[in-house]
Amino acid sequence: MRTTVHRIISVAFLAVALLSFPRVAVQSQDIPQLGQNVPRTSPGNDNTIPPDMRKSMEKKANQQRQAELKRDTERLVKLSTELKQYVDKTNENILSLDVIKKADEIEKLAHSVKTKMRGEQYGTNPDIP
Repeated sequence: MRTTVHRIISVAFLAVALLSFPRVAVQSQDIPQLGQNVPRTSPGNDNTIPPDMRKSMEKKANQQRQAELKRDTERLVKLSTELKQYVDKTNENILSLDVIKKADEIEKLAHSVKTKMRGEQYGTNPDIP
C-alpha cells in the first residue's frame, strides 16, 4: 500500500514537472496553431464564422485553457504536498483514509490536466490518443 502512495506521489510530481514546460509538450504533440483550419465536429464551427472572429475565439479558448492549466497545476502541487504530509504521519501498519482520498483527488486532477494539455476538452485535436 505504501508503494502505491509513493507511486501516486511520483506521478503527481511528474505531472507538475511536465506542466512546467507546456510549450515543449504541446509542440511535440503537433497540436494545430492558432488560425490553422482544423475540421471539428462541434456545433458553431461552420464556415459562416469570419476567419478573424474564429481566430479571436480560438485565442480566447487557448488563453482560458492556459489559465485553467496554471490553476490546476498549482492545485496539484498543493495536493501533493498535503499527501506527503499525510504519508509522513502514518506508519507501515496505519494508512489514513485521508491519504487514499488525497491520492484519488490527485489522480483525477492529473488526468484533467493531461486532457486539457491535449486540447481534447476544447475539441482542438481529438485524434491524439
